[in-house]
Amino acid sequence: MVSHFISFPLADADSIRAAIDGGETMSVEFKGEGRQALSDRELIEAVVCLANGHGGLLLLGVEDSGSITGARPRHGNRTDPQRLQALLANSTQPPVQTAVSTVDIDGQPVLCVQVTNSTRIVGTTRGMYQRRAIGGDGKPTCVPIHAHEMLAHEIDRGALDYAELPVPDASWDDLDPLEFERFRRLIRESAGYGDRVLAELDDHDVARALGLLEHRGGLAVICAGALLLFGREDAIRRYCPTHEAAFQALQGLAVQVNDFFAWPLFRLAEEFLTRFQVRNTEEEIQFGLFRVSVPAYSETAYREALANALIHRDYTARGAVHVQWQDEQLEISNPGGFPAGITVDNFLVAPPRPRNPRLADAFKRAGIVERTGRGINRIFAEQLRFGHGPPDYARSTQDSVAVVLPGGKADLALIRYVFKQERQEQPLTLSDLQVVTELLHHGRLRTDEVAALLQVGEAEARRQLARMVDRGLVEARGAGKGRTWHLAAVVYRELREPAAYVRVHGFDQAQQEQMVVNYVAAHGQITRGEAANLCSLSPDQASRLLRRLALEDGPLVPNGDRRSRVYTRRA
Repeated sequence: MVSHFISFPLADADSIRAAIDGGETMSVEFKGEGRQALSDRELIEAVVCLANGHGGLLLLGVEDSGSITGARPRHGNRTDPQRLQALLANSTQPPVQTAVSTVDIDGQPVLCVQVTNSTRIVGTTRGMYQRRAIGGDGKPTCVPIHAHEMLAHEIDRGALDYAELPVPDASWDDLDPLEFERFRRLIRESAGYGDRVLAELDDHDVARALGLLEHRGGLAVICAGALLLFGREDAIRRYCPTHEAAFQALQGLAVQVNDFFAWPLFRLAEEFLTRFQVRNTEEEIQFGLFRVSVPAYSETAYREALANALIHRDYTARGAVHVQWQDEQLEISNPGGFPAGITVDNFLVAPPRPRNPRLADAFKRAGIVERTGRGINRIFAEQLRFGHGPPDYARSTQDSVAVVLPGGKADLALIRYVFKQERQEQPLTLSDLQVVTELLHHGRLRTDEVAALLQVGEAEARRQLARMVDRGLVEARGAGKGRTWHLAAVVYRELREPAAYVRVHGFDQAQQEQMVVNYVAAHGQITRGEAANLCSLSPDQASRLLRRLALEDGPLVPNGDRRSRVYTRRA
């Protein structure tokens, strides 16, 4: 089966009403039948359009305006869902999976066709290919798919690997023996991370082992990946014209360096690493008898980010991989958005999905990147352990990925603490580093905020926080939904900020009550919001504090209704 199976949610009146109220989107399309019934051909083309987007919901009997006019029966006086599903599967190539049902909305039948997102480009059996897009009027519509978009679609969804595409006109002479030797040298210098078996093979066997030669009729055909990794520059420009990389150094608005290359990837990686090392300054810090070199940017983070850009870029799209060295940040970007299923909200926990698996495998076997496929996690961990902010992917779009590595002045106290933990053989995990750094900057976090930070569910976030409590890294304050988390006193002492613990930990109940009474004595009254701000409490916690003070023998009296209530001194 070419289209992967999706378990469709039940189409009920409430969910369909919500979809109609939301209007047409990239995954919801309306087809009215008030004036004329939709033909089978139009229906099939609409299904193809959604399948080539990200799947979605097709609603027949709903006009473009959202008014419900009702779907007409397609089989006599009724619509048979099974027959319609069979028609759609038999009229598309490869067959599209759908779930068809009729739902009554406001007394009118609405025919609901739920469509899968196909990993392969889908067309009608008549040869029509369409995809969902935003039209010139800013509204979702169906547009034709061009040939290069078909290739990019299948590569992006893992149906094809660009590196495996044969280049029939290329010959072995288009590959550079020096690049094969570079590959073997990288393996030997990788401190055991590379695949040493490959270092002993000749050039042809290396290409075969990496899956970059295709055999047709007894002849070896060069694949695009072989050219990208080992090709001569003129051959790369001829057969892989979209490949280019730029190294740019900017000082304010002034451009100091602006060099473009169409070199093979291993050569590019080495050249860009050398340029990084030349510009990357270091300072030394000392704790006890030990000295630690603190670079402006982590070389490991840069290496992983650069490799990601070269490996995961969309080689069907024009544009260059850019490395921009700016005043206090380093930006690395590449054409092509995140692979299907990967977003900025899940890339720390989602399974690895390289856009170009053969290139990713070659970089791993050369020892340039780690074999776990967790390069982004390494980038995050290295940024944080060297006292900088986390990498920022906010500039990424559906057409490009951009990561900004913040530089500037490092947090030396945090670096000392992190390296001390490592010397004591109690290194902080990535999750530990994320939570400690965020709490250091923001004081407190709720459990749901920690879950969003770690890109996990709240249950897993609570387990992570419990481990950090056991280790003495964080403490909890409050209970239930009002519970917050802050750094432990020992951590603040290590970071040479003991006063911060007192501020963030807050005050005991008696201190909070006295603060509120003193506030009322000075200002005449206090609201819930003012109490929350005064005592660093949540609104619910402030309400409970004020209610305690307004008990029968308490010092305060409530005045006004619930929304405008204030508390004054008891007479």
